[in-house]
Amino acid sequence: MRRERVRSLLDEVAAGRVPVEQALTQLDSAPTDDLGFATLDTHRALRQGFPEVVFGEGKLPEQVVAICERLAAHGDGFLVTRTDAATREAMRARWAELEVNVLGRTALLRGATAIARGTRPVAIVTAGTSDLPVAEEAAVTLDALGHPVQRVTDVGVAGIHRILSRRETLQEAAVVIVVAGMDGALPSVVGGLVRVPVIAVPTSIGYGAAFGGLAPLLTMLNSCAAGVTVCNIDNGFGAAVAAARILER
Repeated sequence: MRRERVRSLLDEVAAGRVPVEQALTQLDSAPTDDLGFATLDTHRALRQGFPEVVFGEGKLPEQVVAICERLAAHGDGFLVTRTDAATREAMRARWAELEVNVLGRTALLRGATAIARGTRPVAIVTAGTSDLPVAEEAAVTLDALGHPVQRVTDVGVAGIHRILSRRETLQEAAVVIVVAGMDGALPSVVGGLVRVPVIAVPTSIGYGAAFGGLAPLLTMLNSCAAGVTVCNIDNGFGAAVAAARILER
């Protein structure tokens, strides 16, 4: 149960509209749920504001569906990242209202209550179109966490005028996530243009010497723009959660 729902329930108890025993029944759940092949952290939404996110890669479709059924039973919906086609098909058969992003490989079921936590958007900037799968993972995650997103696509440093023409969009953002492969130079450029937090995500896009994302990772870690934070290779989800935590302080 999300913190917002717990707060609303406690308000109802304080106002005398919900009996204490009824409220206790709603709150009386174990902190874990054992499925044999997985142990769910059912109190994560209470601690962190959003239920446990399911990493779909390496799991059987039926395992993902079983996990999501338990999560959905708590009324807060769920988010699955790194899904494959078979998993998405199995989930669509179970939940007609499921929101699938094929490019980002995500599956989202919204909770009973919509949550909006911010008004200023998080700008998600991609150096190239090939970086979009990682960027879309970040965008869906932020949407699930209640934060608006502004996409700025294909503005890499090979045509520097493209990112410079979007300065106003960048400066209006609360946080900027920059997703780039190849040489990974774009976060340094963005870091020199804005005063808000910049989170860099290297992608595994590039030719041999990019070493599957290692070259842009090292470039970003050595950024000459002060204060650029770097996530793991292809980790759009991690960048989105980091941005959300910055904004929810």
